[in-house]
Amino acid sequence: MQDFPPEIRAYSARDDAAPDTRSPRHFLWWMIRLEGTLALAGVGIALVWMLPQVLGPWLVGRAIDDGIVGGDSGAFLQWVLVLLAITVVGGLSGTVYHTVIVREWLVALYGTTKLVTRKTLQLGHILPRRTPTGEVLSVSGSDSDQFGGFIEIVTRALSEVVAFLCVAAIVLTISPTMGVLVLLSAPLLVLCGMPLLRPMQRWQGIERSRNSELTSQATDIVGGLRILRGIGGENTFGGNYARQSQRVRQSGVSAGSWQAAVEAVGVLLSGIFVVALMWVGVREVINGQLSVGQLISILGYGLFLIQPMRTFVEFAQKMTRAVVSARKAIAVLEQRPPWLPPTAPQTLPHDAPITDDASGLVVTPGLLTMVVSGVPDDSAALADRLGRYLPEEQDARIALELPEDLKGRAARRERARRVIARAEQAVRDEERARQAWGVRVGDVDLGAVELPEVRSHILVSDTSPHLFAGTLRSAVDPHGRLSREAAEAALWAASADDVFDAVPGGWAGELDERGRGLSGGQRQRLVLMRALAADPEVLVLVEPTSAVDAHTEARIAARLGRARQGRTTVVMTASPLLLHHADEVVLLQDGQVTARGTHTDLLAEHSAYRSVVVRGEESATIDPPEPDDTHPETHRQMTRPAPQEVL
Repeated sequence: MQDFPPEIRAYSARDDAAPDTRSPRHFLWWMIRLEGTLALAGVGIALVWMLPQVLGPWLVGRAIDDGIVGGDSGAFLQWVLVLLAITVVGGLSGTVYHTVIVREWLVALYGTTKLVTRKTLQLGHILPRRTPTGEVLSVSGSDSDQFGGFIEIVTRALSEVVAFLCVAAIVLTISPTMGVLVLLSAPLLVLCGMPLLRPMQRWQGIERSRNSELTSQATDIVGGLRILRGIGGENTFGGNYARQSQRVRQSGVSAGSWQAAVEAVGVLLSGIFVVALMWVGVREVINGQLSVGQLISILGYGLFLIQPMRTFVEFAQKMTRAVVSARKAIAVLEQRPPWLPPTAPQTLPHDAPITDDASGLVVTPGLLTMVVSGVPDDSAALADRLGRYLPEEQDARIALELPEDLKGRAARRERARRVIARAEQAVRDEERARQAWGVRVGDVDLGAVELPEVRSHILVSDTSPHLFAGTLRSAVDPHGRLSREAAEAALWAASADDVFDAVPGGWAGELDERGRGLSGGQRQRLVLMRALAADPEVLVLVEPTSAVDAHTEARIAARLGRARQGRTTVVMTASPLLLHHADEVVLLQDGQVTARGTHTDLLAEHSAYRSVVVRGEESATIDPPEPDDTHPETHRQMTRPAPQEVL
């Protein structure tokens, strides 16, 4: 039996564990199969829970006919005791049923969250380039809850279908006319409610789309709040958020109106059904075809059948919402990674030169190489190529939303066109993945190497540092491999002593999400410390000191070479303080290497190099490095393990 939390193996080596993304209904059926025997257990327990409602009216009728009308007190007591026993069983099973239903809901909810998490890990930096962040968050958050509600209503609806058929069979044995009336009530309810389901589904889809856009706006505002305050843009973006909130509210009102209409039809038809059942039953009693007890039983079943009818209406509503959510989830989960495993994997050689064919860059192993470019995007693109990260493409984002004015056949055609577009994008990704990458370590192209090996061999630390909530230790050493000496060496090299002091509790101190309690320079040095602590064979740093002051930058510049001595290091920077300590400097113009040498030689001989670097030359005249730059020792008292223990 499936248990909580659910085990999700999708997008791993086991391909059969991947979700079925052929269509929304295939995906929802896959979600039901994910529950395993838990769903069957839920249906079975629900049937036991409904026993008093299915058998109760019949037992009451027998007690009236045999005990009260027939004057047999023993028979009356017998039927009452049977009714009591069934009621007790139903009450006890109700507790178990509620537990199973909640478990089913959680399996579906957190199973979807795990699916999105695994897909995010599989695609990495490609996912936000293809899909809006708010859309991914909506699938993981609100849509996963819709799937939980769908699983719950499926279990309840299946049990009530069985109960409905049992009641219809009982009523047929009592009165064929009334049994036929019971059997026709459910199909009639469905036929009358179907015309209202399509507009309800459309408005629920619009509400879902606008809500995901609102989530994306909130994500962007929170991510750029510091910048917005700096330029006085809070009111502008706050106004945009307020207007989008009103659009969400309006679509929610429209969707709720159609949902209310569906529910009203259900209540109206249920009431008409009870009245019709009462009228037919009374006539049959008058004609002597029914006893008083049988009439009471049938009226009891009429009142009971209101609940299955309302459940069927609720099932239609939640099914509609689940289909909308499944369509959004499929658009995220069906995306394929652009990297394909090489047909004949090769191994990266150690201490070999790195060559980038696009720019002509050749990185000498074991040296501190710095790349200077007047266009930061060119050097950032070079760093991405060295780490085998895909460049951002303007047309790579997959549109998930349909225009709100598209309806019916036009909407289906547009949806089909986008499915074809995504398939064509997957073909282009596959063709690109089969080509040579254009960056070689020795004679081995990065495209011929398994991606995990590339990631373990070459580490790229870009200009957008990512920090997660947790301890300072976990931020610097997420794998728990560092000794105290290695941690202190990385702390010293990144000149991050004040970061350690800023976190109460030292290594065990807690960081807020994204390091909100730290300044921009402290976050940047914390990320640099993490990169240095990883000690990769090849380290690529993109503007590692752009957010620190000149004195701190000078200390980092003096320590970086010693911390990476004998290891290949490439730094994308135009800072004279860093360039002064480089073993080799490379000038990049229009994406091509045009000059190489030492900082001093290029400054004296190359005018294009001077035009890029001289802008920061005045800020490079600062006090000499501090005396402690000669050794990686800290003078602070830290709460830490013994010298040989892991940090």
